[in-house]
Amino acid sequence: MSQHISVSFDDLATSDLVVDALYEGGRRGNRGDDPIAKLLPVGNAGGFRFVGSPTAGTVRALALYTSNADADWPDRLDAATGTFSYYGDNKAPGRQLHDTPRKGNLFLSLAFALVSEGVLGRRQVPPILLFAKGGRGADVHFRGLLVPSSPLVPVDEQLVAIWRSAGDQRFQNYRATFSVLDVPCVSREWITAVVSGEDPVRLAPPAWEKWVRTGVIERLQAPKALAFRTREDQIPKPGDDSEIVAAIHEHFAGRPHDFEQFAAQIWMMIAPATDEIEVTRPSRDGGRDAVGRYAIGPPGDLVRIDFALEAKCYGPLNSVGVREMSRLISRLRHRQFGVLVTTSYVNRQAYQEVRDDGHPIAIVSGRDIVEVLKRRGWGSLRAVRQWLVTEFPRAQVGQVEVVTPGVIVEVDESVVRSN
Repeated sequence: MSQHISVSFDDLATSDLVVDALYEGGRRGNRGDDPIAKLLPVGNAGGFRFVGSPTAGTVRALALYTSNADADWPDRLDAATGTFSYYGDNKAPGRQLHDTPRKGNLFLSLAFALVSEGVLGRRQVPPILLFAKGGRGADVHFRGLLVPSSPLVPVDEQLVAIWRSAGDQRFQNYRATFSVLDVPCVSREWITAVVSGEDPVRLAPPAWEKWVRTGVIERLQAPKALAFRTREDQIPKPGDDSEIVAAIHEHFAGRPHDFEQFAAQIWMMIAPATDEIEVTRPSRDGGRDAVGRYAIGPPGDLVRIDFALEAKCYGPLNSVGVREMSRLISRLRHRQFGVLVTTSYVNRQAYQEVRDDGHPIAIVSGRDIVEVLKRRGWGSLRAVRQWLVTEFPRAQVGQVEVVTPGVIVEVDESVVRSN
């Protein structure tokens, strides 16, 4: 939104908070460079930075910080829907869920509970200000004013305690879903009033006041201007993400049929309402690597829509082009949609033609693969390699497979479906 706005370190104490503006850190090379501590009276480190104490119930405001660099705990801002997913602060074994030094998880538990208590509860939820790491040094971007919960997520999934393991130790952490309010600018006047202990509703932005009063969430939704993604949007980020995609490409080198199994698993992680995927035999696939059904509607009256999936295990320099995309389009039957899964990316011409012509094709690129694996707990190169060896060993025998989430079933040729 305001990507060209930059506020110098010396001006932070009096600055408003503008969505997507850059707030410069100091250049001395120590913790005093942190800009968030200049914007608000909070600490200069950590993901949860409180004005007040969650233990004492005196939190007046919270600066929530994400580095976007923790592969095991991938916080995610969906700008198109105004939704933010954030992981709590119990990221290693040895403590109970709420027993963290900064009490971040305790705060999450209390805040989400207050949301369910109506207007009196919402009035007690402090403003939550989201910051993300900038491009240089301690610089940060302001990403918006948050409220706990989202109308896009079921109530019982908005704050979830998930299990993870490190070595032979298991532990829990929270995954919380917030909404970004449609507030382009948080005024310094309101910030000053809030941290001083005044009623946060009095000078609040209209969207915040409306949420407190009615519970209605007006989200800041910013769909992309382009109907298609660029190469940079599709390829993995340099470093660990690129190494993960390279490992996947190497693991399936010379084994295209096994990669089709992998692609089917990835699609079901992205689209869990997938009813079933049938990976076809290499010699009789009719141009489609897999076919399946996607279920929509209420549980008692599901409508199943057929789809066809193609998988392309390409290197990072090889794009999926018009020829490959035309092949998938030509094989879609009436009322089917298509899915293309690739470790690479779809080039500009092919992507733009698909979107301009309105073809119902979902494109899963190398970056999408990495992101969904991270959300499922495979955030490191080592973890992904271990998962690949376990789920897709180099010697597989089979003709037709019916794939369900997390399970690969080898069946007789005479079997068409297991359901």
